[in-house]
Amino acid sequence: MRNLYLICLLLLGTLAQAQTARKTEDFDGGWKFLLGDEPQAKNVAFNDHNWRALDLPHDWSIEGKFDEKAPTTQAEAGLPAGIGWYRKTFTVPASAKNKHVFIDFDGVYRNSEVWINGHWLGKRPNGYISFEHELTNYLKFGQQNVIAVKVDNSEQPNSRWYSGSGIYRNVWLVTTNDTHFSHWGTFITTPKVDRTQATINIKTTIHHALTQRADLKITVLDAQKKVVASKLIALKDTAVNQNVSISKPMLWSVNRPYLYQIKLQVISGKQVLDDQVFTMGIRTYNFDTDKGFSLNGERMKIKGVCLHHDEGALGSAVHIRAIERQLQILKDMGCNAIRTSHNPPAPELLDLCDRMGFLVMDEAFDMWKKKKNKFDYSKDWDKWHVQDLQDQVLRDRNHPSVFVWSIGNEIREQFDSTGISIGRELVGIVKSIDQTRPVTSALSDADPKENFIYQSGALDLVGLNYHIETYADFQKNYPGQKFIGTEQMSALATRGHYDMPSDSIRRWPKDGKTSLKDGNPDLTVSSYDNVSAYWGSTHEETWKIIKKYDFLSGLFVWSGFDFLGEPVPYLWPARSSYYGIVDLAGFPKDAYYMYQSEWTNKPVLHLFPHWNWQLGKTVDVWAYYNNADEVELYLNNKSLGVKKKTGDELHVMWRVKYQPGTLKAVSRRDGKTVLTTQIVTAGQPYQIKLSADRSKIKAGGKDLSYITVSVLDKQGNPVPVADNLVKFNIQGAGVLKGVDNGCQTNLEPFTAQQIKLFNGLALGIIQSKHAGGKISVTIAGNGLKPASLALISY
Repeated sequence: MRNLYLICLLLLGTLAQAQTARKTEDFDGGWKFLLGDEPQAKNVAFNDHNWRALDLPHDWSIEGKFDEKAPTTQAEAGLPAGIGWYRKTFTVPASAKNKHVFIDFDGVYRNSEVWINGHWLGKRPNGYISFEHELTNYLKFGQQNVIAVKVDNSEQPNSRWYSGSGIYRNVWLVTTNDTHFSHWGTFITTPKVDRTQATINIKTTIHHALTQRADLKITVLDAQKKVVASKLIALKDTAVNQNVSISKPMLWSVNRPYLYQIKLQVISGKQVLDDQVFTMGIRTYNFDTDKGFSLNGERMKIKGVCLHHDEGALGSAVHIRAIERQLQILKDMGCNAIRTSHNPPAPELLDLCDRMGFLVMDEAFDMWKKKKNKFDYSKDWDKWHVQDLQDQVLRDRNHPSVFVWSIGNEIREQFDSTGISIGRELVGIVKSIDQTRPVTSALSDADPKENFIYQSGALDLVGLNYHIETYADFQKNYPGQKFIGTEQMSALATRGHYDMPSDSIRRWPKDGKTSLKDGNPDLTVSSYDNVSAYWGSTHEETWKIIKKYDFLSGLFVWSGFDFLGEPVPYLWPARSSYYGIVDLAGFPKDAYYMYQSEWTNKPVLHLFPHWNWQLGKTVDVWAYYNNADEVELYLNNKSLGVKKKTGDELHVMWRVKYQPGTLKAVSRRDGKTVLTTQIVTAGQPYQIKLSADRSKIKAGGKDLSYITVSVLDKQGNPVPVADNLVKFNIQGAGVLKGVDNGCQTNLEPFTAQQIKLFNGLALGIIQSKHAGGKISVTIAGNGLKPASLALISY
């Protein structure tokens, strides 16, 4: 009996601690939405019965129709914007009456205004920044409360790319005791690191003067959750600065992203007043004027890409699996760094980069005081830029993946003296919060004598966009400075399309004053990597230079994926970009394999194009390869010769008179076969083939499975030119969230239940429902044998 009594006491003590510590709740479920303006919606008594019910995150623009005349313009993909309202009715328990309650928004695009029970809490114009409002003073504890959010994205155009509209990132309800850690008030650094020991410095601030004795407990856990260091400190002030040490630290790197956890607890007696857990990676890195970049003392090239925040057919609404899929595709290519172009990212992207091993250039602004669009952030600059930049650095500074801050992209103040004063101001803001990371700005004017942001002297790194013709002379032009390639390439391609001949470089358009007149009537661009925008260069042209010079630390390719908006080089109906190494649907273009052959050690042999042509046509056949000395090409078992890369070549090529049959390539090293690949002439479309990236997904309404749809002939060969219309039928515990085919001119809605294949491929995105169970996916097309597959939501 006594033992039972003691167990009960222990359980009650544990429960008391659990009830008194910080509580962070997912606040995404159970919202009501109205597209349109309804000023009375801020009032508690307003009747929202007929509003649409939905869960967040939500992007209403992606649900609309493409329209050439939309005020968002072609630059924003011609999708609708406008004003929207969100409302949610919720209850806060009476037990929280003496606590503090906050609502945290990870991002709302844009001009968000928030009311709680009719009381206005504030406005945040910036569509990419995270922010918090305290609800405590206006809540009815134990009763129903109403929160209302107005989102105003009606002033258009305000972006150079697709932004989306709405509460498009996650929302959290946070409940704390009176004594609690301040919002973003903890900063964890590693001032001393070597292979034998690491010193971890923890600075934190605690809200509310302590009226009782309290201690701060610091616990460091390794990746196996084993305690490797701990410390208990008597709190004498609300600001804490403490060191702890761990022996033989495991270092975070892009190849082994080892993570520790730092657990902080404010304890009074046996009561936990507040607790927070932070993920930490221990690493050192350096930029050198001569040797470039090193991580943990090992030299490496930054092999990065620029990413906008949209997720293709899903728009800008955050789906963790969609971001993870993008990063997995890039990781397999050999990419090791991401530039968040040109705004603070979703927190989930940084979490994933921490875990998956990506360095991140965390970027703040696309414009300062001088506008790029009629209604862009320049209107809000004077009032908001200080707080927005401070909040970004405070929020993101504990991520080991973040290694560079960027204060701007191609800022127009480069061209006048205001670039000096504002540049110094912004760098000063960053350094006042974080002195552990270098600061750069992506400069589009490569002349140091003309660029006023560079002349500010405030930048730690010279970040250059394009102008690769100047890179060999960087040390001469920028003596004593450190280089980072903030944006390169702007190479253009349409997946699966090929123009002959392939060995002449094209700049489409040829300059900023001339519209493209010699492009393709169907608005395609060849995938041979011989086309770029006039300000840029092809993938191969650029990588050869970055690869050659040690002092060039690396680059960020524009861009990793195609994105909605900015469809250079074509006018409407083009509505998404051609820049991506991977298309909008997530299907790699051919240049992907050039990078894979250069950026990884895995054996690569990629042969292209497809082998369905007119008889007798001269076809340029390319191969990207590595880990081999040569490649031999065969057509119907007849050798067409051996090719070897010479000099700085990155591919080999044959000119072949087309005959149907089998095109085969064999790579060899020292006479031994490394890889063999082949492409077969396909017959008429006959049957559908389905493949899922994940057959098991989590219930709860947020997880995704990506279904690739292809068409085969009777012999089971992929048909590379198939454009059949296919229709989706989803039954059970999932829904069709979106469809895509990677075509930059496809104007059918992403929310349709059908889609045409583009160059042999299409995509369906399945989202789980709240309840788990079986999901049946069946896809049929006229004249095609249908296909089905089964998924599980658990």
